[in-house]
Amino acid sequence: MSLPTVPHQRVECRRRVSAVEPASSSRVDRAVKSAAFPSIGQGRLWASILAVIIVTVVILTILSTPLRAQTCLTSADMESSDRTAVEAAAKRFFDMSTRADSDSLKQNSIASLAADFSGVERALKDHQPDLAGATAAVRPPYLLTVDGAAAMPRAEFLCGVFGPSGQTSHSSVFVLNNLPPGKYAVAILDVTGGKNPLTLTFVLQQIGANWKLAGYSTRQQQANGHDAAWFAQQARDFKGNGQNHNAWLYYRQAIALASPVDFMSTQFTDKLYDESQTVQPADMPATDTAFDLSAGGKTYRWTAIFPLAVGNDLDVVVKYSAADISDTHKTYDQNVQIIKAVVTKFPELKSAFAGVVARAVSPTGDDYGSLLEMRDIK
Repeated sequence: MSLPTVPHQRVECRRRVSAVEPASSSRVDRAVKSAAFPSIGQGRLWASILAVIIVTVVILTILSTPLRAQTCLTSADMESSDRTAVEAAAKRFFDMSTRADSDSLKQNSIASLAADFSGVERALKDHQPDLAGATAAVRPPYLLTVDGAAAMPRAEFLCGVFGPSGQTSHSSVFVLNNLPPGKYAVAILDVTGGKNPLTLTFVLQQIGANWKLAGYSTRQQQANGHDAAWFAQQARDFKGNGQNHNAWLYYRQAIALASPVDFMSTQFTDKLYDESQTVQPADMPATDTAFDLSAGGKTYRWTAIFPLAVGNDLDVVVKYSAADISDTHKTYDQNVQIIKAVVTKFPELKSAFAGVVARAVSPTGDDYGSLLEMRDIK
């Protein structure tokens, strides 16, 4: 299964509304007042008939509404047998990861993930220095259940204890799109002892009596030697200095480091998200927004911007749409023009990032990237 995720956003925890809400009194009043009743007796008769019709419609609506449910159990609420089995599977898959044993991981995966295993193999290769010789501590797992006969378009799992204002230090939220019915577990491991500290997340699905690998995610706990709290404080400092573009990008880096996976949020990430909204610029692409960008005498569709840690550097990545990237020399020249245009438009980026990466994205989704160090951008 390729995990269907959503971009990180603050999840508001409101009262769940039933499938059928009672009609408001004003609406009923308007309906009653619009009828002409010749007599009190006839009026009562019509009122009784109307009540029967309303009850019948409500019952038919309830019967025709498919009952779907998604539930989450924290480690404390899980059956001990489930918790033990999930933790054992997570440790087994971690051992395979430390040995870069992609064959064994694939053999123990659900069919849809095994059919497209390139992402897992790439993660193993990229993070082998962080995994080899490392040890892992398994955080308390979560058990997610989806009922029904078809995939749920948006499965939202509220895990733990929530307060009047939403999440608490004892809660988490998972949001997954198009999740098939089944019993899942999320196991998060803190990996240390390798080159860099790492967060490794397994999504498991119970198939028969066994827990199979359904999702695999790696995320470094630090970028350029700093953790989420450091980036959050830097973002607040940028905001105080009026550099909202830098602040917004640093908040995004803080959220990325604090979130083991994009489809999970906590009280801390919700707080960072709320803070980031106060500085989100109106002239940079965000979710579902894009801008025209003039560069080198041409206009390009600028689709994304985000921070990216590379080694000991923090760069900023700019993505734009390109009709054709087959001519790499031409595409490189376009990338350079894009980089110069972005830095000219937002000179504050020079104080926050080591370089800029421009990625030209073709209609097929392939891209071609180029990096310029800030000191080389004239």
